Amino acid sequence: MSHKPRILIFTGDGKGKTTAAMGMVLRASSHGMRIKVVQFLKSDTGSGEITALQKLPGVEFVRRGLGFVPRRRDDPQFAEHRRVAEEGLVLAREAIRSEKFDLVIMDEICGAIAAGLLEEQEVVDLLSQAPAGLRLVLTGRHATNTLIELADTVTEMRCIKHGLQQGRAAQKGVEF
Repeated sequence: MSHKPRILIFTGDGKGKTTAAMGMVLRASSHGMRIKVVQFLKSDTGSGEITALQKLPGVEFVRRGLGFVPRRRDDPQFAEHRRVAEEGLVLAREAIRSEKFDLVIMDEICGAIAAGLLEEQEVVDLLSQAPAGLRLVLTGRHATNTLIELADTVTEMRCIKHGLQQGRAAQKGVEF
């Protein structure tokens, strides 16, 4: 038995990273586990999977995202995005250290790091200090090599073809 937490990453440019993490929430809830989901970047309140998981027993969900991040770091809105992402990291840190949860999902945290909203080293330090037996899931595009090295399971979703690229509208039950 390992004396480290279990760390899984779902990354890549393909669809399904958050959906895979939410599938783990569904599985863990069915086993009576306690789950904390901290969602970074996203601001959409109409996501079907989020609505469903909030009804599951043992699940706490918090969103700390404002949507699309400005590309320019000197944009006045960038500082607000960073502040909200840092709030999310504080909540994730509290959940991990509390030992009240069996599974902690940090949805889109890899994207928050890539966008410059969070410092990679802060996340690495947090993961390194997590208690043994805790299950941690990180999602988002552009997972760093350091995070990938730290994880024991990494899945890359690769987009081969997507309906949105072909002019199809986002659809309930598929994209949201």
